[in-house]
Amino acid sequence: METLDAIISAISSFVWGVPMLTLLVGTGLYLTIKLKGMQFWALGHAFKLIFIKEKGAKGDISHFSALTTALAATVGIGNIVGVATAITFGGPGAVFWMWVTGLVGMATKYSEAILAVKYREKGENGYKGGPMYYIAKGANLPKLGAIFALFTVLASFGIGNMTQSNAVANALFTQFSVPSWVTGIVLLTITSLVILGGIKSIGKTTAFLIPFMIAIYLVTAFAIIFTNLDKVADAFSLIFYYAFNPISATGGFAGAAVAAAIRYGLARGVFSNESGLGSAPIAAAAAITNDPVKQALVSMTQTFIDTLIVCTTTAIIILMSPVWQQGVGAGELTLKSFQFFLGDTGAVIIVIATILFGYSTILGWSYYGERAFEYLFGDNAVKFYRIIFVSFILIGAMLELKFVWNFSDVANGLMAIPNLIGLLLLSNIVSSETKRYFKHDKL
Repeated sequence: METLDAIISAISSFVWGVPMLTLLVGTGLYLTIKLKGMQFWALGHAFKLIFIKEKGAKGDISHFSALTTALAATVGIGNIVGVATAITFGGPGAVFWMWVTGLVGMATKYSEAILAVKYREKGENGYKGGPMYYIAKGANLPKLGAIFALFTVLASFGIGNMTQSNAVANALFTQFSVPSWVTGIVLLTITSLVILGGIKSIGKTTAFLIPFMIAIYLVTAFAIIFTNLDKVADAFSLIFYYAFNPISATGGFAGAAVAAAIRYGLARGVFSNESGLGSAPIAAAAAITNDPVKQALVSMTQTFIDTLIVCTTTAIIILMSPVWQQGVGAGELTLKSFQFFLGDTGAVIIVIATILFGYSTILGWSYYGERAFEYLFGDNAVKFYRIIFVSFILIGAMLELKFVWNFSDVANGLMAIPNLIGLLLLSNIVSSETKRYFKHDKL
């Protein structure tokens, strides 16, 4: 196991090196310029579209359900453990670089969703779309589309499955001494009950679960922030200063160079909001809409909510407490930070959030992987994928955390490459669709 872990870790470091991070952020920046910063001036309009129902439009789920399904897959362990990991290994400055992935990633997410809806197809199991379809049909690169689908299936077992069940199992074992195998079996069972109903069942579940769980987390977090306002300015100061300056070792904190802040900030930011990976447009393709731009705008808000709101809130609370300088591991850092301010109540809230976030992410990614598996092997193969997927929930719950995260990083990086190639090749279509929509001043 140690040899396999070392191999996966080495591959992860290579995949998430400077070229990959440059490609991800560079693509988002390029699309931001090409779309004239649309994610900033159209954000208010995008939020309004979330609750609008289009008459006579085709699709399987509402804008809201498509958004919550995508949020289910992104607002997960990356917002709790991912942020803590970025700070632990990259220092406070890593949070700044997470923001960068969010700001330029909104343009990336918007572009992915436009293409997903534009090139979607109607199948036996409902509307289907995503990078595999727009790469194959739009960019005329069917083999590259198939490669993306393969990497998405692999990623669904990592970022969307084992990482989540592992974090939930660790939280329950640490706080309540629940055996990991018990957590794995329970998660396996309740996941099976939902995903058997397909995207409509997943959409209904996430439409209820996501607003509820985000509200609980943010209400608790803001209560801490507003009762400790004197510490907020210092937390932001740490983020901005150490984004461009190395931080020395202090207490139990090992210190971090600027390069580490950039690397871990960008990698954890992408892990959290998934902009550029090509996952969220698979859910966007199922939306009931008569215009790809409408769903693209709604999809764009996902990155804003995930990174600029939820991740930032987590980071501020961690940096307001002294715990991050005391050598606490990344897996427990957020929990210990909440516990510092709220005592055992804070720890219990983080455990509950971890369970809800992890479970919702498993649901969202089960759909992504299912659609990719269906693309590769046909409609009848879906039932086999579901069996394999839920089995990996139990496996992930009992594996070592480091191996699971490294595997997830590798799978994420591999699926991002073909998706980013497709986005760059089809960027003119994204631009023309955007100009068409806003031509009549819909704002």
